[in-house]
Amino acid sequence: MKALFTTSKIILAVTLLFNIAKAQDTLNFSPPLKAPIVYAIEAKDNIVVDGRLNEESWKAAPVISDFFKLQPRQGGAYLYKTFVKIVYDKKNLYFGVFCKDTAGKKGVRVQDYRRDFTPDNDVFMIQLDPQNLKRFCVSFQATPLGTQGDMQVFDDQLQDVNWDALWKVKTTVTDSGYYAEFAIPFKSLRYVKHGNDSVSWNLTFSRVARRDNEQTVFPAIPQTYSPYRMSYGAELKGLQLPPPSTNIRVQPYSLYQYSQSTNSNNVTTNSSTLKFGGEAKWAVNPHAVLDLTLNTDFAQAEVDQAVNNLTRFNVLFPEKRQFFLEDQGVFAGASIEGLKPFFSRSIGLSNTQFNAKPVPIDAGLRFTDRTKDRTFASLYVHQEGTAEQGAADFGVLRYLKNYGKENNIGVMFTDRVDEANPRKGFNTKNNSTLTVDGLVRPSNTLSIQYLTSVSNNNSPDSLGFANYFKIKYFDNKFFFYYQNEFISQKYNPAMGFVFQNNVIYHQTVEFISLRPKNKKWSWIREAEIGFDVNYYQNASDFKFQQADLYIYPIYIVLNNGGVVQYAIRPNWQNINFDFSLLGVKLAQRNYSYTVHELTYQSDQSKKFSFLGDFNFGQYYNGTMQSAALGMRYAPSPMIAVSANYTLQKFEDFGLDKVNLRTNLYNAQLRAALNPQVQVSAYYQYNSFGKLGQWNARASWEFAPLSFIYLVYNENNFKDTPVKNQSMIAKVSFLKQF
Repeated sequence: MKALFTTSKIILAVTLLFNIAKAQDTLNFSPPLKAPIVYAIEAKDNIVVDGRLNEESWKAAPVISDFFKLQPRQGGAYLYKTFVKIVYDKKNLYFGVFCKDTAGKKGVRVQDYRRDFTPDNDVFMIQLDPQNLKRFCVSFQATPLGTQGDMQVFDDQLQDVNWDALWKVKTTVTDSGYYAEFAIPFKSLRYVKHGNDSVSWNLTFSRVARRDNEQTVFPAIPQTYSPYRMSYGAELKGLQLPPPSTNIRVQPYSLYQYSQSTNSNNVTTNSSTLKFGGEAKWAVNPHAVLDLTLNTDFAQAEVDQAVNNLTRFNVLFPEKRQFFLEDQGVFAGASIEGLKPFFSRSIGLSNTQFNAKPVPIDAGLRFTDRTKDRTFASLYVHQEGTAEQGAADFGVLRYLKNYGKENNIGVMFTDRVDEANPRKGFNTKNNSTLTVDGLVRPSNTLSIQYLTSVSNNNSPDSLGFANYFKIKYFDNKFFFYYQNEFISQKYNPAMGFVFQNNVIYHQTVEFISLRPKNKKWSWIREAEIGFDVNYYQNASDFKFQQADLYIYPIYIVLNNGGVVQYAIRPNWQNINFDFSLLGVKLAQRNYSYTVHELTYQSDQSKKFSFLGDFNFGQYYNGTMQSAALGMRYAPSPMIAVSANYTLQKFEDFGLDKVNLRTNLYNAQLRAALNPQVQVSAYYQYNSFGKLGQWNARASWEFAPLSFIYLVYNENNFKDTPVKNQSMIAKVSFLKQF
C-alpha cells in the first residue's frame, strides 16, 4: 500500500509537469503543407562510380545544400556543409554527395569496416519512399571509407537493419572533406510506374559529423523525430522511370561441417555433414515480395551474449538469424518487449532462451504485400523432428490496415502444429493465437498503442488472454508514457514469448530534457531529469508482486556523445513462492531495499573508448555490489579489440546468508583488409555455470552479397571434459535477375 501511495503521488506530479511542459514552446513544427521539391536530371554521359563526381552530368545537376540542424540543438547555424546532386540513367539512380570537413582525413571517424555499422561513425544517409507511403522508407547509408549500411523503417519506429539490397557506393577522402557516389539500381527498388509521365518520390537526407556529434537533415525535421519520419520528406521529381523489373534474387549455398563432442565420461564422437540449400526472393509486383528458403542454414549468425538473470522474469534474447530478421517489422506491430504473440526464435531452435540448440528447418515461405492503405503478410516454416521433439509446422497470417495520416489497426493469427511420432512417443500438439493490435497518432507528439491476444491449446479450458495499452507523449523538452500489460496464467503463445504469466504490469516513464544554450555549458548536449515507476501484481487475484522506482536526478549526455548518470532504485518485493536467484534460495516474505547506480560512458567514436556501470546497496536480505566495465581500442578501421567484464558480488544473501561472486567475461577481436574481407573472434566465459564459448569467423564477400565463410564454434565447461566443437565452411552466391 505504501508503494502504491507513493506511485499515485508521483503520477500526480508527472501530470503537473506534463501540463507545464505542454504550455512551453516545443519547436515541434508540423510537416509543411507543400513539400520542398528537388530534381534529378538524366545522365548525358556514362557514370563511372568511383567516388570522384567528375562526369559532365554531375556538373549540370542542381545542388541541394539547404540542410537543417537536428543535433545537438535544433535549428540555427551548423559547422559541416553538405552538397547533394541527383542523376539517373536507364538502370540506376545516382546520388553525388560532398561532405565538407576542413580537417580532411584527420577528421574522419569510422569504427570499422562492418556492413550495417554502429551509430558512432561519420555517415551520410539517403531515405527513399518510392511509393509515397509517407510511413515507410528504405535507407542507404555510407561512411567516408565506403562502408555500406541499409535498412527498412516502418512508421519511424521499427527498423529492419538486416534488409540488404544490391547497390554500391564509392568514396574519396580529400583535405577538404569526402565525396560519396551512390548507385542504386532501379531493380533494387519497388515502385509503381504510371505511364510515361514524370513521377514524384518522397525522400530525406541526413549527415552525421561524429567528431562534433552534429546531425543535419534535409528537409527540416523536428529534433524529436529522426530522418526516417517520411511525412516531412521532400518531393523528388524529374525521373523518367524504366518499367519495374522482374527482380528475382536467388542465393544458393553449400556447407561442410565437421563436429566433435566429448561427454562427461570423456567419450568423444565425431560427425561430418555436407549440406546444400538456399534462398530466393521474387518481387511479384512493386508492392509484393515472395521469399523462399530451403534447408535453411544460420552458420554465420552471431552467438548469444551470456547474462546472469537477477529477476523473476524470463530473459528475451534477440533474434540474430538473417531470414527471420528481414521484414520482421511487418509482424512487430503486434509485438511488445515482454509480450510477443509471434517471436521467430520459437522456430528452428529448441527454445527461445540462451544458447538454445538449433533444430533443422526443411523449408520456409514468406509473402509480404504492402501498399499505402494496407499490409498483408504470411509465413510458413516446416521444422524437422529431433530425438527430443517431433517435426512441427509454423504458420503466421498478418493483416494491417492504415487509416488517417498515421494510424493503423491489425490482426494476426499464429498456428503451430507439433506432429505425432508414435515410435518416439510424440503426440500431436496444436497451439494458436489470435491478436488484434493498433496504433493511433492524434498528433505528432501523442501516440496510443494497443493489443489484445488470445491463445488456445486446442481445448476450451486452455484459453489464455493478454492485453497491452500504451499512451506516449513526447516533444523536444518532455517525454511521458504509461503502459499496462495483462498476461493471464493460461496465455501460452507457443510461437511467441512472454516475460511472465499471471501478471499485470504497470509502467510510467517521464523525464524533462534540457539543452543549455549558455556557452559555458557547451560541453553538455542534453541533461535529463526523470524517473520510471514499475508495478507488478497477480492477474488472478490482483495481489502485489513487486514494485520499483528508477529515479535519475543526473543524466547528462556530453557533447561528444559520452554519458554521465546517477540513479537510485528503491525496490519492494513480495516473495510468496519457491524462488532462487543464481541458485540461492530466498525466504518467502516481503523485502524492501535500495540500489544506487553510477554510470560513465566516454566518446564511443574515438580510437579508445570505455564505459563503466556500478551498482551497490541492499539486495533482498543482503547486500550487492556489481560492476560492468567495457573498453574498445580501434587504432584504425582495419582492427579493433573490445573487452567486457561484469562482476556481481553478494553478501549475507538468501535463506542461508551466503556470500556469492559471479564473473562474466567476453572479448572480441575484429580485423579487416577492406569491407569485403573480415575476420572476427569472440570468447565469453560465465563463472556461474562455468560455461566458456568461442566463436571465430572469417568472411570474404567475393561478389555483392556473395560470401565465403569459415566458422569455428566451441562450448566447454570448466573442470569437466565436456566440450562441443564444430568447423564450418560455407559458400553462398547471390544472383539478381
